[in-house]
Amino acid sequence: MTVPTAEVPTSDLPTVVIGAGPIGLAAAHLVERGIEPLVLEAGDRAGSAVREWSHVRLFSTWAELVDPAAEKLLAPTGWTAPDGASYPTGGDWADRYLQPLADVFGDKVRFGGRVTGVSRLGRDRVVDAEREKQPFTVHVVYSDGTEERITARAVVDASGTWAIPSPIGADGLPALGERTAAERISYRVPDLKDQAVRARYAGRRTAVIGSGASAFTALAYLADLAEGVPGTHTVWILRRGISGSTFGGGEADQLPARGALGLAAKAAVDNGYADAVTGFRAVAVERDSDGRLVLVAEDGRRLDPVDEVIVLTGLRPDLSFLAELRLGLDERLQAPVDLAPLIDPNVHSCGTVYPHGHRELSHPEQGVYLVGMKSYGRAPTFLAMTGYEQARSVAAAIAGDTESADRVELTLPESGVCGGAGLFDEPATEQADGGGCCATPAPELVQIGAPAPTTVKEAPEGGCCGS
Repeated sequence: MTVPTAEVPTSDLPTVVIGAGPIGLAAAHLVERGIEPLVLEAGDRAGSAVREWSHVRLFSTWAELVDPAAEKLLAPTGWTAPDGASYPTGGDWADRYLQPLADVFGDKVRFGGRVTGVSRLGRDRVVDAEREKQPFTVHVVYSDGTEERITARAVVDASGTWAIPSPIGADGLPALGERTAAERISYRVPDLKDQAVRARYAGRRTAVIGSGASAFTALAYLADLAEGVPGTHTVWILRRGISGSTFGGGEADQLPARGALGLAAKAAVDNGYADAVTGFRAVAVERDSDGRLVLVAEDGRRLDPVDEVIVLTGLRPDLSFLAELRLGLDERLQAPVDLAPLIDPNVHSCGTVYPHGHRELSHPEQGVYLVGMKSYGRAPTFLAMTGYEQARSVAAAIAGDTESADRVELTLPESGVCGGAGLFDEPATEQADGGGCCATPAPELVQIGAPAPTTVKEAPEGGCCGS
């Protein structure tokens, strides 16, 4: 056990970065500034969460997934950048970029270390006296059971939101019976190349709940399965209605693979491999006499039994280990209060989120930052490019270079997407571009007119635009 000391000047302490994922390893910006990082990763390899959706292809190209500062660190090692115009899978991203980058950091990345608490040295969240003069203390529990308290000058939490998927219940709580039916419920996009997973869904009736890119991906995968395996069918459950924006930006999307993904989901419905049930807000999961699952809505509707349920209703940040810090979070999104209006999925898509930095990410507790997916709280509109810009700005702020920290150095692609993952339960007014993209019609079972064919069927897990 390491016991912290207050005798070391704060400026000589490392900046602790929580998470060795894409944005955590953008700690390369700290290195550029001459600031010592210490990256703590709960998993045993870089990009542990990304590896859990290694079978899913991103809708961002390699050029948009490699951080410029990280590329500079990698260059002397002989690392060869992948084709910038190609689309990696999550596994590609982890193996060909994240792990080599973590290797460059050497012992500045510690694996198997789960952060269980962050505070000020000698000060809980109640104490004001000389609070800002105290360094941070980070409590870590390693996979072998040993514990350590690390003293830090600043803390950058890039731990993401992967660990806490949202439940079936439309009220944000688990539906009645959801826990007891856990063996038939998944909260991830299925890897149908895995024979055991494929057998779980082949020839069976599956409900997919959600309206973001992850749901689109699951619909497209299951439609492919249905082409070759008779009896395979999907019921797509949406809490809102079908509108012009339901399937994203389509051909107007400046991220072409993202637009094509929505069209692939649309094709699954049009070609009869899936039915869409709209305006369905689940409150219960029951079983029929054969043990199959019956979803029940708040209005009393009961769907025909299904064999499996895939829940893709968004992700949530784990704030439990930050409880002793004074965070300023929006009451709805659980994002920093100054960032929340810029990313509100009721208003913004991935491409209309204004690039932002340390000021929007700041909290009453100076020196602590939530970055990456975690900074977005429950909003699903995150792009990796946004996270890299966050990391650059935060590193400049920690270094005291306010001019650089305040500068915006990112232009995002535009998108026709205005939807998120199940967040649009109420009718919306006309959007600024004149399109009423989020209006909610009466609940109904729908079939939709045929789209242009598409072969792109993959996107990253984690909301409408997550990378």
